[in-house]
Amino acid sequence: MRVLRAAGVCVAAMLVGSALLGSALAGPAAPAVAADTGVRVPSFWDPKHRPEKPELGRLALIRFLTEEDYPPFNFKGADGTPTGFNVDLARAICEELKVACTVQMRRFDTLLDALNDNRGDAVIASLAITAQTRARADFTDRYYRSPARFVARTDFDLTDIRPETITGRAVAVVAGTAHEAYLRAFFAETSLKTFPSFDAAKEALKARQVDLLFGDGIALAFWLNGSDSANCCAFRGGPFLESRYFGEGVGIAVRSGNEALRRAFDWALQKLWEKGVYTDLYLRYFPIGYF
Repeated sequence: MRVLRAAGVCVAAMLVGSALLGSALAGPAAPAVAADTGVRVPSFWDPKHRPEKPELGRLALIRFLTEEDYPPFNFKGADGTPTGFNVDLARAICEELKVACTVQMRRFDTLLDALNDNRGDAVIASLAITAQTRARADFTDRYYRSPARFVARTDFDLTDIRPETITGRAVAVVAGTAHEAYLRAFFAETSLKTFPSFDAAKEALKARQVDLLFGDGIALAFWLNGSDSANCCAFRGGPFLESRYFGEGVGIAVRSGNEALRRAFDWALQKLWEKGVYTDLYLRYFPIGYF
């Protein structure tokens, strides 16, 4: 797992005091539910906020940079062209801004260097917003984040997952992750079972060695939607979004000081959400929503 990714990062130092419990268990406003699918679609935009479209001057082309092997966010399609949630979102942004764009694929570890060497104008590659990445680029407001989620077997008898409702229950988690740290801080009365890998934790749940599995919502959604799960399991409870553990989310990176382009992206992202384009893309790539 690359340290700049927006996913479960190893952070043993994140064992903070239980005084944070109230804020740690509280999430944002409830995501909208897509009427046709029942999938909860997250929203990161304030419907009362009406930003003005920034002037882009003579800008005629936006050069997006992404990575070639991080499906379903960005990857090479059957014909070798870039595709994925991030890629389609980049193209929708350009259409909204009425500006032509290109999408170039590079190795993940070269993206910010390429941006700062002016080999591209923006990075859209599931790049986490952190102090480390902020030191190298400016970011739009987040357009997605990966919550932590509980998963249980489909015959599990609880849907309301709180510390008091799962006291004594056996919970699988990958050792050394932010998810383990969070459970130890806020679900201390559970019977925590650590595993060396995500695959081992999933197998323990399937084999009924544990009652619940706690981990990265996106990774769990793809497992639940795939054949490997054999329809054994389902999400239980809501998303957990405490940024001290699970990060601030993902934004589009632009060169430091490029305020006009950053504001233009923020404007376009809100417009795409208002028009339902963001929802359509989310449902296309995440048929089992991770929120």
